[in-house]
Amino acid sequence: MAGRGEGAGGFPAPASVRLASPTGRWLVLTTVLGSSMALLDSTVVNVALPRIGRDLGADLAALQWTVNAYLVTLAGLILLGGALGDRYGRRKVFVVGVVWFAAASLLCGLAPNAGVLIAARALQGVGGALLTPGSLALIQASFHPDDRGRAVGLWSGFGGIGAAVGPFLGGWLVDGPGWRWVFLLNVPLAAVCVPVALRHVPESSDGRADHGRFDALGAGLGALALALLTYTLIEAREGSLVVAVTGVAGVAAAVAFVVVERRVPDPMMPLDVFRSRQFTAVNLVTLCVYAAFGGFFFLAALQLQVVAGWSALAAGTALLPTTVLMLLFSARSGALADRIGPRIPLTVGPLLCAAAMLLMLRVGADADYLTDVLPALLVMGTGMVTLVAPLTATVLASVDSSRAGLASGINNAAARAAGLVAVAALPLLAGMGPEAYRSATEFDHAFDKAMVWCAGVLVLGAAVAVATVRRPVPGCARPECRRHGSVTAPPLEGRRAYGGLADQAGLPAPGSPDSNR
Repeated sequence: MAGRGEGAGGFPAPASVRLASPTGRWLVLTTVLGSSMALLDSTVVNVALPRIGRDLGADLAALQWTVNAYLVTLAGLILLGGALGDRYGRRKVFVVGVVWFAAASLLCGLAPNAGVLIAARALQGVGGALLTPGSLALIQASFHPDDRGRAVGLWSGFGGIGAAVGPFLGGWLVDGPGWRWVFLLNVPLAAVCVPVALRHVPESSDGRADHGRFDALGAGLGALALALLTYTLIEAREGSLVVAVTGVAGVAAAVAFVVVERRVPDPMMPLDVFRSRQFTAVNLVTLCVYAAFGGFFFLAALQLQVVAGWSALAAGTALLPTTVLMLLFSARSGALADRIGPRIPLTVGPLLCAAAMLLMLRVGADADYLTDVLPALLVMGTGMVTLVAPLTATVLASVDSSRAGLASGINNAAARAAGLVAVAALPLLAGMGPEAYRSATEFDHAFDKAMVWCAGVLVLGAAVAVATVRRPVPGCARPECRRHGSVTAPPLEGRRAYGGLADQAGLPAPGSPDSNR
């Protein structure tokens, strides 16, 4: 029989782990390791693309798919991944996700050709959809309310450091042991993470999730629509009948997804959440800004290597300022937005990022880091600091607090979907040919066009914000992840498993002004 304060298997009971206890420290370590795998992967792969293309004889379309195959399955299944953890056990699904991610990473590292690499990247995205929601959910469900805020702060802070290290580490691996180690690095991380999780992390689930059916059809249709539309955009330059048919099929799958989400009893993405005009508006802003970010980080790593002639290490290190600025100042930006409201930050932030895109037009052959690259990245980082925390807070505040986790999941998935569409569409819009990344002159010309497109999309996002975003009502849900370092998507908030317990105990919910940060 479990002792007092313990659950099954001798683990602490749910929501009773203290941060200072050995279990608390192991729990933070496990979740940081797991989430860092996904964060590292999302930042290091872009730096490795030129070397991957040369070694595997891949054209630009294959490089686009190397990025997008991962994003298609991650964006399409991340909401389902959170629901699976709620029902079958958060630790169990998290561990499955880590093992799956590591196995797919091993396949990526051993891939003999571009086709196998792309397929393995899609499998990686499935693993990412299982482990990414699970890492924060484990902290929410396990830690005592008194310690939960500090635990989330440690988790997001160390995760941000991992995101910051990613481009530097990726460049070092590409120039040293080789690009395959960008993927193989995940295997030893998983080898540490899994046994620690099984031995030291308590299991938890949501009893309310035991009823109803999973929206597997909706998840499948969403991922299929993204895949088909991505294929259409990447291959559109061919103008073939197959591409046209694929585009029509992608639109049909998207329509079918909407129909299914309206009719199934337990939809993955309940459409009634969009009845909130504020929620819809902020997601439109999200689509604009993260489309630009996705396109920028995909093309900038190529520009610095193909056109400026930098090594992978130099290119990866050059991109660090944006992540470091976010990690250092995102919490202060969120506090400022609490005082002045989100409208100004969500307008000014995209405009700063648009200015940074135009400053990148100065980056060409023989670019100097201090005078050409760094100013653009500092402005870019300042813009991201200005907008990301207020964007997350406004998303959560625009729906009922009981749906905050759902709203965050939709917003996170929307950001990733926007990024994959940008990676697919920008080369087409900029006129990049299949071999553009092998020619410095051709790529430089197309890169300039792409940056102008990105700046235009950001200005559109600012216009949407200034026209539609309003100050949240008092007493709304607030973000737990005050510190954030990822450039690929906004923070993913959990499903607020703590809500009732915190209220009953008379304690402030994590993220509230009175919670301990």
